[in-house]
Amino acid sequence: MIERHIRLCVIDDISSVVEMITSRIDWTSYGIEIAGTAGSGVDGLRLVEETRPDIVLTDIRMPRMDGLEMTAHIMKLDPHCKVVILSGYTDFAYAQQAIRLGAFDFLKKPFSRAEIVKVVLKAKEAWEEERRSLIEVHEMEKRLKKSMPLLRQEYLNTLVHHRTNAEQAENRWRYFQIPLEPVQLVVMIVEIDRFDGNYAALPIHEVELIRFALQNILEETIGTFTKGVVFRESASRHACILNCDDPELASRIADCCCAHIALYTRFTISIGIGLIADDLSQLPDSYEQALHAFSYHFYTGGNGAFSFAHIAGADKEPPRFAPAAAQELLFALRAGNLEKSSVLLTQLLNDLFTGTPKPDYMISVCYELAIMMLRVLLEKLPYEQVRELEQRIRENKAAEPTMQELRQLLGDICRKGCKWIEMQRTSESEQIVRQSMQYIRDNLKQPLTVEQCAKQANLSAGYFSNVFKKIVGMTVQQFITQERIERAKQMLIEDYQVQEISDALSYEHRRYFSEVFKKVTGMTPSEFRQAYLGKAGP
Repeated sequence: MIERHIRLCVIDDISSVVEMITSRIDWTSYGIEIAGTAGSGVDGLRLVEETRPDIVLTDIRMPRMDGLEMTAHIMKLDPHCKVVILSGYTDFAYAQQAIRLGAFDFLKKPFSRAEIVKVVLKAKEAWEEERRSLIEVHEMEKRLKKSMPLLRQEYLNTLVHHRTNAEQAENRWRYFQIPLEPVQLVVMIVEIDRFDGNYAALPIHEVELIRFALQNILEETIGTFTKGVVFRESASRHACILNCDDPELASRIADCCCAHIALYTRFTISIGIGLIADDLSQLPDSYEQALHAFSYHFYTGGNGAFSFAHIAGADKEPPRFAPAAAQELLFALRAGNLEKSSVLLTQLLNDLFTGTPKPDYMISVCYELAIMMLRVLLEKLPYEQVRELEQRIRENKAAEPTMQELRQLLGDICRKGCKWIEMQRTSESEQIVRQSMQYIRDNLKQPLTVEQCAKQANLSAGYFSNVFKKIVGMTVQQFITQERIERAKQMLIEDYQVQEISDALSYEHRRYFSEVFKKVTGMTPSEFRQAYLGKAGP
């Protein structure tokens, strides 16, 4: 630790004493060098001022200035210098006084070289120990100074989250050298919009650049209006404490912060502003108010500031959605009626979002509606199909959605649910129609009617006719006729007689069968046989 020799000055008006101390002891072997000698108090003090020694050996009785007076001057000049008084037996009281003045030790005359070495080495050890302590204190101060920003941030975080005594808080406020007056304070909460979705996955150095840019712009913007401090609260959130006694000024500052961030960076921020705290003990109140105001970015989706002063008293809880309106929506959803469901959902949400209800309450209501809609879909659809929407609800909830995102979620549940129900209904209808088509093919010899086919499918004749035409593209009767003519063609090729075919396909008269056949194919049965077999039949 000590890279140089300890410097020693010897001051005594007896030259033989000075010579013995300086010349007959090998001080270099002890890591000590003689910085100079003097024969009087005045010359000795001048020597000390010039050489700044670490240890001084001085006689207590000298002309012009004695050792006591010189000791007092040396202590003022360098309190760390170790002064050893050389005194005779009769000067013992003076030596004690010198100790009180700050001298390190005294040595009675006459003394030996060993005694001189012993007391000087003792002074050297004390000087080195004191120097080690000073260096340790200096290093601690350096470390403290280096870590002061983090300690200050932790302290500010504590102040806004935990109530404390104002007087005690002010003492630490001054200790951390926070550049604000500890009165008339406002807390602002600032968060990067869509941080988790847009920025959290970036490399850490890019995320730190974003945070640095945010803090720098906030500090510069606030500094143009008032004194303020900005500290990081979480990965995406900063908190600001500023001196301000006007809520309107606080709102203007926040608006400027939003505008500057949007102008100079690639991201936007949302800000919540608390009320004015009279002293440090009220900072948690201002913080909670700022947090409540911040939640109102739910309505904007970001890039905006909300003040608790503006929303206090205006954010009353609306009534829950009317049961009748909700039930009507769920009935329409259960029926797969997309048009009606969409209209009812829009009307229901418009009624709910009238004014600016508390965001937390509205989020809860919307998720309750989403779960109700999900239950209806589970009545009609398999869970594997609906699970996609269930997962979407969970992810949406974890991402702290905006009003627009919640409306989008509910709209998507409505649209996908109705589509799936319609697809399921179409699939079921197609199966019924296919079964009916096969029934018709198997019973062409029967006098088939629409009512008979509908009864076989356990449907009303009207509904059956509509579904059949929608899926097949022709009426039931047209399909029956088509299938009978196709069967007739096959029987003609197989050389059945026209009368046999007419009877087999439930036509009452041969003539009527021939008229229907010609109407469908453009040929009489005989002409058809002639065209395919090269001969006319009976």
